[in-house]
Amino acid sequence: MKALFLTLMMTLILSLSGISTAAEISLQVLGSGGPVADDARASSGYVIGLPDGGYILIDAGGGVFQRFGEAGLNMDDLEFIGISHFHTDHSSDLPALMKSAYFGDRKRTLTIAGPSAAGKFPGLNDWLSALFAPGKGAYAYLSGYIDGDAAPFALLPIEVPITATQAVEKVSFEAFSITTTPVPHGPVPSLAFKISVGNLNIVISGDQNLSDSAFVEFVRNADLWIMPMPIPEGAGRIARNLHATPSEIAKVAAQAGVKTLLVSHFMARSLADLDKNIALIKTQYTGALLVAEDLKKWRFDLQLPQQGWVFAVPTPVK
Repeated sequence: MKALFLTLMMTLILSLSGISTAAEISLQVLGSGGPVADDARASSGYVIGLPDGGYILIDAGGGVFQRFGEAGLNMDDLEFIGISHFHTDHSSDLPALMKSAYFGDRKRTLTIAGPSAAGKFPGLNDWLSALFAPGKGAYAYLSGYIDGDAAPFALLPIEVPITATQAVEKVSFEAFSITTTPVPHGPVPSLAFKISVGNLNIVISGDQNLSDSAFVEFVRNADLWIMPMPIPEGAGRIARNLHATPSEIAKVAAQAGVKTLLVSHFMARSLADLDKNIALIKTQYTGALLVAEDLKKWRFDLQLPQQGWVFAVPTPVK
């Protein structure tokens, strides 16, 4: 097991097999808000529905636990969890979700990926240890997820080096692959995730200011790019060191030839002038533009890709 883990850490490359040609892929927003409790939204969280019925979860900010249940989802069906960075509005509900999983029937391991350490922020392995380590973790009563006794199942962590200069970290599963790249979020180590299902590519960016020109290639020709927009165009220097403005988002989307852009992760300051910010994006970016709301869901027909992303009725609560 240790050798396998080290191999995943060093190369993160496995074989990719085919997918069902009769199914569709979906994207559901679990949380479209920010870190302040003033926007009537859950914090960041997104679920990708796979052709085989499994799911990928990217980020688990405050409120995502509730939205996960409202969407009728089950932890037994997760194939992968990605945590873009360790701000609370992207990660704080992970322990609650893991407790929920304790009552399920899952026995197989669950892969979770996140960034390595930098500055005041731990790497994924230390973060999980701080949460679940036997005897010392904040939730040590859930230590079975990381201490090797696999009760009820084990997490398989992949800590992505934040110092990487290009998107070379990749892990592939039976029906999809995940490629990661570091993105600039001020002093905070942050990742973007590219989920590939056959020829379909979805990029979910962690918080970032878009100052790294290499990201254009990472997101080039993406079928869907989900990008945080928590600040308005006239935001100050400190905010712009952490996040991209609407015009900067539009510029990258246009340069990269993104087919569909979904803006999300709003705060009250970006919601106040949302129509203005959306109009500003449209002056540079002419592709399809979607605006996130909690529990909003879209589907993509893999047999009819020319239809693009179509609004889907959200899954009801079970």
